[in-house]
Amino acid sequence: MKRFFTIYEFELKSYLKNKSFTITTILLVVLLFAATFLPRFFDMSDMLGIEKTSTESGDNTDTSDETKTDEKDKTKIGVVDETGILGDMSVLKQTFEDTDIVAMNTEKELKKAVKAEDVSAGFDVKDDLNYDYYVINRDMYDENQMIFEGLLSQVHQQLYCQKKGLDYATFAAEYDAPVNCTEKILGKDAGDNYWYCYVLVMVIFMMIILYGVMVATSVTVEKSNRSIEVLVTSVDAKYLLFGKVFAGATAAIVQIGLILASALIGYNINHTYWGDKLDMILKIPGSVLAGFAVFGIGGFLFYAFLYGAMGALVSKTEDINKSAGTLQMLIMIVYFVVMFQLPTPDSVVMKICSFLPFSSYSAMFVRIGMGSVTMAEIMTSAVILFVSTFAAGWLAAKIYRMGTLRYGNPIKLTTALKNLKNN
Repeated sequence: MKRFFTIYEFELKSYLKNKSFTITTILLVVLLFAATFLPRFFDMSDMLGIEKTSTESGDNTDTSDETKTDEKDKTKIGVVDETGILGDMSVLKQTFEDTDIVAMNTEKELKKAVKAEDVSAGFDVKDDLNYDYYVINRDMYDENQMIFEGLLSQVHQQLYCQKKGLDYATFAAEYDAPVNCTEKILGKDAGDNYWYCYVLVMVIFMMIILYGVMVATSVTVEKSNRSIEVLVTSVDAKYLLFGKVFAGATAAIVQIGLILASALIGYNINHTYWGDKLDMILKIPGSVLAGFAVFGIGGFLFYAFLYGAMGALVSKTEDINKSAGTLQMLIMIVYFVVMFQLPTPDSVVMKICSFLPFSSYSAMFVRIGMGSVTMAEIMTSAVILFVSTFAAGWLAAKIYRMGTLRYGNPIKLTTALKNLKNN
């Protein structure tokens, strides 16, 4: 074990002394922590959808110029109402707030105004249930039609009540009667927990990809400069590989932990200035963080061992992607499967993924955060993951020793496994 700790210490120091690692960590920590203080110094009420802080009573700033600017920048919508069902357009003006309604006489005039961009859009009312909508380029989130159809539906109801001799106020009160609901959530609210689980899945995915490649690169560099020949003959291969992998895991935990901590601590200090709008991302329950730590570390070690083995199969760093291509494809497939199944954490697919060692690192903590999972299931999944990680480490050490002493063309994984079997 002394040799393991010697290698571990050496590899960890090489990570921590790396300027790009240190500078990136410090920069991200400072930027994220500083970003949480932005609402204290800048008005972000419009972006966050919260009320602006009221101005002091002694503030007599002339707002006439601002009013003129707002009126100038108002959106304009053209309307043709030959049937006259909209009357003097007052209801339409109330419905489309902060919008100028331009009444037009004919459909031709409306088309011309839209094409010339004198108005952003136009409605040609045929009757109380039919209309034509004109726009040059329709935005992905165009709310004009939805708002207008709501108004036209209201007009239709009024006309219907007039024909039938009904009181519209009574009809509207019953038709739009609100239904009151008091939620009694006995388990977990997946809607509230969705976004921080989404972010954490991305974090662990990036952590495995970035640091896994770093472990593989470290192995290949040693192999390319022949220093591995001395190391492998003097130190057991498993100590070398385990030292590298655990050092990489420690560096990853330190870096990711500091970055997450800076964001969580900064937001906790300033959450009232954010109007608690980021609670869905940064207010993470302790159980989810614990699950993320346990399964994240297990998943990282599992893949880091495999990356180390892949690095030992090549002699040049530019061949790493070719050697680790299948492994990276597996990681990508797991990532997309978990992401697609995120809204349904209790689905059969997620339950299966939460017990498979190559996917439980993300699927299980998602189930902890959003789904229904027992402690027995969590313990079973964790045992499977860490036993599989130990097995992956043992196999990777064998491949590492065999592969590091072979130079030239990249060794196929199947060839390496056959050689191990024969030996």
